[in-house]
Amino acid sequence: MADDVLIERDDDIAKVTLNMADDGNRVSDPLAVQLTETLRELAEDSRAIIFTGAGDDFCLGRSQMGRRGGGGPPEALDLRDNNEVVFNAYGAFRDAKIPIVSVVRGRALGFGCALAAVCDMTIAADNARFSLPEMGHNIMPTMAMSSLVDRLHRKAAVFMTYSTEEIDAGTALAYGLVSKIATLADLDGEVDKLIAALKKAPMPAVLAVKEFARNAFHNDIRTVNDFARNLHATVNSSSRMRGG
Repeated sequence: MADDVLIERDDDIAKVTLNMADDGNRVSDPLAVQLTETLRELAEDSRAIIFTGAGDDFCLGRSQMGRRGGGGPPEALDLRDNNEVVFNAYGAFRDAKIPIVSVVRGRALGFGCALAAVCDMTIAADNARFSLPEMGHNIMPTMAMSSLVDRLHRKAAVFMTYSTEEIDAGTALAYGLVSKIATLADLDGEVDKLIAALKKAPMPAVLAVKEFARNAFHNDIRTVNDFARNLHATVNSSSRMRGG
């Protein structure tokens, strides 16, 4: 499992790659735990994290989806504890103090779609496809939906859940799931452009934008304005902003 998540570094930019291309980069629960720990560790000494999948597809979901274990139905409390691995993974993306950028080629289904959504920015190839297929497997997917509530429009999230349809990159952009689309040939170049912009920005600003985005969008406008005033004054008066 150690080779299932590849870590590369370019100075203070970290790249995390799901490396199970032969299985569509499906994520088991132990691997989700490993991914959570990896992201939390990298966030401590990186400027940004690029998150992607090896091979033709970004991630085809959880390796257990649609598979029922033997025996009777699980106890609700045990099931809740087991599901924490998913919410912890979402939290690692949301709570990281640095921006995390997902780079999506091919299909991002179920858990893969959710991971693309919880990243701060998502750059998608024009062959990218996204869906939440859980309802088709008799799974009520509020876990996956929880990744979308502050990312997608309400009607888009509900439609994706009920319909289970795969949407293309253009539709994902309209829904708010994707930040930018590039041709497959130009995808790496677009990622490099974003990395260059992040490297140019002073580190206090990089951290402050993530802090503001993490806290502001679900608050009322008065709270947001007060937070913006304080953060703006604190960060922009810092000598580290002038030092780069």
